[in-house]
Amino acid sequence: MPVPNVLAVYAHPDDESLVAGGVLARHAAAGARTAVVTATWAPDSHRAAELAEALAVLGAGEPRMLGYADLRVPGSAPGRARFLDAPLEEAVERVVAHLRDFRPDVVLTHDVHGSSGHPDHVRTHHVTLLAAHAAGHPTAYPQAGPPWQPTALYLSAHPESAGSGLAALLAGVGKRLHTVPDATVTAAVDVRPWMDRKWAAVRAHRSETARARSLPALLSGLSPADREDVIGTEYFVRRDLLPAVGALRELTP
Repeated sequence: MPVPNVLAVYAHPDDESLVAGGVLARHAAAGARTAVVTATWAPDSHRAAELAEALAVLGAGEPRMLGYADLRVPGSAPGRARFLDAPLEEAVERVVAHLRDFRPDVVLTHDVHGSSGHPDHVRTHHVTLLAAHAAGHPTAYPQAGPPWQPTALYLSAHPESAGSGLAALLAGVGKRLHTVPDATVTAAVDVRPWMDRKWAAVRAHRSETARARSLPALLSGLSPADREDVIGTEYFVRRDLLPAVGALRELTP
């Protein structure tokens, strides 16, 4: 049975590794095509170089960067609009172009809460949701390439019953984890067999690991076993974009 090709769309460099690195590594190892679109930071920035290293570890190709500025780091894309300030139609069209170019079966992105509630995460959710629906319509954004309709959108989420470890970690630095009811989670992927690749990808984002209050830094302070407990399972809420295709598998085995 074919393994679905996966395109992930996340807000910042390192988001992809933290919440979907195991799924990306797993699918790449199984022969699927995988790639990542990142909404913020300039393609010539130090974080773009770190992202390229992380994606190489995960088997997810070259970075695909929209190049908008991070809300909280104005210098992340000099001369470019903040992602939150960019025209919605412009941002959606650019993601549509990546969807039509890569032609994924499955799209991964943030859920409506963005896990941490970061406005860039929430904006990425809305832009990707619109783009995933628009990509298959021939009259929508015709200049963005021939139509292509992914089958499903998987939203990275944290179920209430399994988020306590990560929530406690973030609470220690004054941050909040937004969880979702367990019943809404449709895929819980055990990525422990790919934990070495996932963690190596997270560590490739060295500038984030060096920031004491960042999640990569907090995770670095844990033992391997405790770290695996916190990020060794990746959770998603599925949103169908087309009726299920029998030849495609879910993210779970």
